[in-house]
Amino acid sequence: MSLARVVKRSAQNCRYGYRFLHSKSQAAIRQRPIVTLLTCGSVVLGIYAGYQTLYPVQLDAPLRSKTKVKPNQGTQRYISYHEVQGHNTPDSCWVIIDGQVYDATSVLAWHPAGPNVILKLSGQDATKAFVPIHPPNILTHLPPEAHIGPIDPATMPQEAAKLTPDEIRVAEARSTLPPPTAALNLSDIEEFAEKVMTATAWAYYRSTADDENTYWENQAAYGRFWFRPRVLRKISRISTATTIVGIPTSLPIYISPSALARLGHPDGEMNMVRAAGEAGITQGISHHASCSTEEIMSVKSLGQNLMYQMYMPKDRKAAKDLIKQAERAGYKALILTVDTAVTGKRELDMRLKQSSTNIAAATGKAAVDGLGIAHSIGFAKDPDVCWDDIPWIRSITRLPLIIKGIQSVEDAEIALDKYRVDAIVLSNHGGRQLDYAPAPLTVLHELHERRPDLLRKHEVYIDGGIRRGTDVLKALCLGARAVGLGRPFLYANGVWGEEGCRRVIEIMREEIETGMRLLGVTSLDQLTPDLIRYVDRDPCARRRS
Repeated sequence: MSLARVVKRSAQNCRYGYRFLHSKSQAAIRQRPIVTLLTCGSVVLGIYAGYQTLYPVQLDAPLRSKTKVKPNQGTQRYISYHEVQGHNTPDSCWVIIDGQVYDATSVLAWHPAGPNVILKLSGQDATKAFVPIHPPNILTHLPPEAHIGPIDPATMPQEAAKLTPDEIRVAEARSTLPPPTAALNLSDIEEFAEKVMTATAWAYYRSTADDENTYWENQAAYGRFWFRPRVLRKISRISTATTIVGIPTSLPIYISPSALARLGHPDGEMNMVRAAGEAGITQGISHHASCSTEEIMSVKSLGQNLMYQMYMPKDRKAAKDLIKQAERAGYKALILTVDTAVTGKRELDMRLKQSSTNIAAATGKAAVDGLGIAHSIGFAKDPDVCWDDIPWIRSITRLPLIIKGIQSVEDAEIALDKYRVDAIVLSNHGGRQLDYAPAPLTVLHELHERRPDLLRKHEVYIDGGIRRGTDVLKALCLGARAVGLGRPFLYANGVWGEEGCRRVIEIMREEIETGMRLLGVTSLDQLTPDLIRYVDRDPCARRRS
């Protein structure tokens, strides 16, 4: 039946039904419900017939869905390796990552380490160098058209992988690596790390500023404070619990935010998060973490609290977005690092640049003009971040604000007295920034001498040079609330992964508890200045040896 006849018949039925419904006869009144239903059916039938004529059913048509289907999805062709090799110029730069081909041409203009680091791997498989460093979701930031398609595995070269001299060295060292319990202290872990970690990872983690004076002084400063133990006190039961900006912690330590943990282990920061959650301590997640927020949050324990550390981006909109993302992710505090307006001269990292082209090129964390990994990851930091930015941050978040990188009593006073931040961290970035900057413990001692009221009213943390549980106790005796450890966890993660991170916490717990008992205290609030004294001597030479 044609569309015209269907519509005509439906219209006639509607007219007959209309007349019948308006009739006042008894028969019409009794049959009104049925006639109403039939009349409506005629209307629907007419509309449906018209729609089907205008839009006929196509059995071979694609399924309709609310989800937008990407172009060529399901019908993507395989890309031959030979075709990829042809795109190795600045005008057309393709790379292979995890079996997928990407057009990286648009990235060349803004890549933080410059275009050359990508061009060196253009037309090749960059998976081995790219994946260990980058979060798995990093490629989602590329425009959709940058994903060319899957590589044809049949066309990939079957060359046997050749180990580099450094890979051979690492494999040999790991073949005789003992279990984590073989490490009796944090210095043992550092020695194992130097043997079994890649040259790239070791150089980045261990590198310090200039002649390393501040690095060594950070540790040596603790040797100038000696205890005054008290005896004949009941010490069978002790408590090491405290809080950090309201976050409960089983120990007065936290894992300092540290970048690029995946340089040491494929699970990167996730190993530290798991270990911290199990032990009941908190951790600061770095702005330059090599694991994504989704990965980190997926492995944290129920009720585990994390802090987010950021460097102020040049773009304030980007800064606001970063802070809001941290809030949505569930971080419980914001750490603003302020001691890296520019990056210090880290020579160990810089020297390796010439021999680490492969990883440098793929990670984008490469040395720029010979400056090393550390310089290239800081490309977006704002060198003009200042005190006026503190109220602005306060205006967009209610997260507790911690300022990390205070190196003088004067700046501590400004941060706590004037800007009322929630806490400060006395830190010189582990001796990686300005050589001859004061050791954090020295600044803490000066703060205790000049402004003890600030230590009573506010939370002050300290990091840098802590290698013993007794170091923690000395800092707390001088008024610190808690201490942060960075390198020990990076080293342990690079040696044993999660087990290594757990071992760091075990060692610190044992040494803190033993030290408290031998001092004659049973809780952290009993660690007071009268239990410590300054000795004018320099153990730096012994430490260097």
